[in-house]
Amino acid sequence: MQIEDGGLSEEAAKARLLADGPNELPSAKPRSAFFIALEVVREPMFLLLGACGSIYFLLGEVRDAMMLMGFVVVIISITFFQERKTERTLEALRDLSSPRALVVRDGVPRRIPGREVVRGDVFLLGEGDRVPADAEIVSCVNLMCDESLLTGESAPVRKDAAEGSEEAPRPGGDGLPWIFSGTLVVNGQGTARAVATGQATEMGRIGRALKSIERETSPLWTETRRVVRLFTVVGLSLFAFVVAAYGVLRGAWVDGLLAGIAMAMSILPEEVPVILTVFLALGAWRISHKKVLARSIPAVETLGAVTVLCVDKTGTLTQNKMTVARLYADGEFFDVEKRAGAGLPEKFHELVEYGVLAGKKEPFDPMEKAFLQLGGTRLEGTPHLHERRVLVREYPISRRLLAFTNVWRKSADGGHVIATKGAPEAVADLCHLGAAGVAEVKRRAEEMARDGLRVIAVAAADEPPGFNGAPEQLPAGHHDFEMRFLGLAGFSDPVRPNVAESVRECYAAGIRIIMITGDYPATAKSVADQIGLSYAGGVVTGEELEGMGGDELRTRIRTANIFGRVAPEQKLRIVEALKENGEIAAMTGDGVNDAPALKAAHIGVAMGERGTDVAREAAGLVLTNDDFSSIVAAIRQGRRMFDNLRKAMAYTLAIHVPIAGMSLAPLFFGWPPIFLPMHIAFLELIIDPACSIVFEVEGEEADVMSRPPRRNDAPLFGRALVLPGLLLGLSVFAIVFAVFAVAMHRGQGAEDARALTFTTLIVSNVALILTNRSWTHGVAESIKRPNPAFWWLLGGAFVFLTLVLYAPPLRAAFRFSFLHPVDLLISLLAGLAAVLWFELLKKRGRVG
Repeated sequence: MQIEDGGLSEEAAKARLLADGPNELPSAKPRSAFFIALEVVREPMFLLLGACGSIYFLLGEVRDAMMLMGFVVVIISITFFQERKTERTLEALRDLSSPRALVVRDGVPRRIPGREVVRGDVFLLGEGDRVPADAEIVSCVNLMCDESLLTGESAPVRKDAAEGSEEAPRPGGDGLPWIFSGTLVVNGQGTARAVATGQATEMGRIGRALKSIERETSPLWTETRRVVRLFTVVGLSLFAFVVAAYGVLRGAWVDGLLAGIAMAMSILPEEVPVILTVFLALGAWRISHKKVLARSIPAVETLGAVTVLCVDKTGTLTQNKMTVARLYADGEFFDVEKRAGAGLPEKFHELVEYGVLAGKKEPFDPMEKAFLQLGGTRLEGTPHLHERRVLVREYPISRRLLAFTNVWRKSADGGHVIATKGAPEAVADLCHLGAAGVAEVKRRAEEMARDGLRVIAVAAADEPPGFNGAPEQLPAGHHDFEMRFLGLAGFSDPVRPNVAESVRECYAAGIRIIMITGDYPATAKSVADQIGLSYAGGVVTGEELEGMGGDELRTRIRTANIFGRVAPEQKLRIVEALKENGEIAAMTGDGVNDAPALKAAHIGVAMGERGTDVAREAAGLVLTNDDFSSIVAAIRQGRRMFDNLRKAMAYTLAIHVPIAGMSLAPLFFGWPPIFLPMHIAFLELIIDPACSIVFEVEGEEADVMSRPPRRNDAPLFGRALVLPGLLLGLSVFAIVFAVFAVAMHRGQGAEDARALTFTTLIVSNVALILTNRSWTHGVAESIKRPNPAFWWLLGGAFVFLTLVLYAPPLRAAFRFSFLHPVDLLISLLAGLAAVLWFELLKKRGRVG
């Protein structure tokens, strides 16, 4: 199909739109809430909670049943939220990449929705416009685009008109005759012809990458499901065994059913998923107070295990804005950033004055904004500011001459000023400095560039003789002015204030930091030096990365901490290589280019203020204040949460051992049932709030941020948790078993023995909570640590125990006898004795 000079015809555009489809990213048909809920119902976790709730309903324990069903609703909500995340990411990409466009159809400019732009459309661009499609530039004047969403480079890139047929390159780099969908025009205007729309654009490639990436499943959820299934099978098997044994051996089917239900209730681990849900939900709530929003609840758990933090330089370590960092004039440097409080020396006044004049009066370009801000603060009250200036003519930048010139009238009746800025070598040539002068300018510019600065030169010219202000009287080009060289200006994207301290904290916590950026290696090294980031392993460029195979990358990534000039899919390769090396990888970022890596990482951390919708939707965590130090606070909370989670799980395991043991003991020793379902339900009144509330609010251990991350392959229910939990449980079981056996041996009767044993178990339960509150400090120190939930629990346990022991109706229902003070003393001492050995181990530093 031939494309006419006036753009496509309406008929041709409609035909192409029908053939290629709309200029947007495709999205799957959204699943209904009912369909997602149906998927959740089939989850084993949901089935387990539902089964436990049903058992409580059958037992008449409506409160416990409703509590469990409440957690079912929470789990459904969390899963529903996560299932919708990918769809929202694609929707955000589609919205960003489909702005309205000013196209030329049938020779007439008209504005249409971006989704209707097709290949071959000619469209017009101006300052502030979002590019609707990947396109080749037909013509342009001073056109500059911000491509940071695709490349990660904070500085805009200059564009030139195409000269002949060229193959479309990747985004980034000055002087390219191509523009890309979703990027922003920050200066000038131009005309372009669309060559790719929808999925065929650079933005579309990112969308496809996002769609193909599967999100990591939280290791804790996976392990918890496995443990829950195991204990469920064991509990149901023991239930059947106990009922059958009582019925066949004793003919006591009713007692067997009651004992079997008690056994099942003591084994079924309904607390485990509840603990995990509560800890992760409250953990997310806690880190929200640190300016970190958890979009994925399991991300809170995984964050505490992070071993590598992959950081996007632009907008994460830096502020994503340009400032004038250094000036050079008349053989002397002036560090603007280091001497922020000092006045600007006189010799630099003219350099800043003409640097401002070489830009727009109301600039959109970040470097022009930086010059204007510097002039406004350092030249205030001097004659070097020209607030009433009026633009007469501008000489645009071109591929052949990388310089830009403005001619201004100072005021309505004043003279004229001429200012030029551009590449140092171009401006030096315009000023006719000669070979030695040009070499000196280049040397100084390279010196500044080695420090990671983006360098431009500034020059001035007097108005031509006889010029009366008419634009047509001005020379045809830059070279016709008599230019004088004023100096150089170096721009930087400043580092965020708290980053250096945060980096030190990460290193102290054993967390490695890798900087991944689309910027040049020299700039990345400069930022690394400022923040204390180690890069002894060298810098890997995107070009080097492109030539690496999987094995070579996995080897190199063990030592390399800076990756420069990388493309979006290369960031994804880096994250995946880290995961293949067994690392727990977190990735921070704010641009569209970061979204695939954010989604692929174990934890994606997006910037909330400066970040794009795409990045926020793809991430698991969002920094609402864009402060890098908030990541450290989140890591601290994650580690604290996991420590307390281990304590809660160890306690839960420990307390279930004596309950299960005392439910089985009568079967082997010919005793009557010791604990009935009501006794187990009473114990759950203490166990449930203890494991899900008391341990959750416990403070952090002293070494929480001075130890390495936990091993990424270390299970929650590993030897370090299971062994102490089992031993504590067995010691409590031995004590309560002995109490019951002695009471029965002395002929005190089943009710007396049951009351004595139950009271001992309650005391042991409280002792287990106390000793598990800290695995490094003793009970005496733990009591001093603030934890209001523990004292409320202790008070409630005392009140309820008093009622069931001494209120006649309750005592009869629980099948207890009256306990005397000496009985209570025996229960107290026996219950405390069960944990003494663990306290001794803690004093010797053998626990934790």
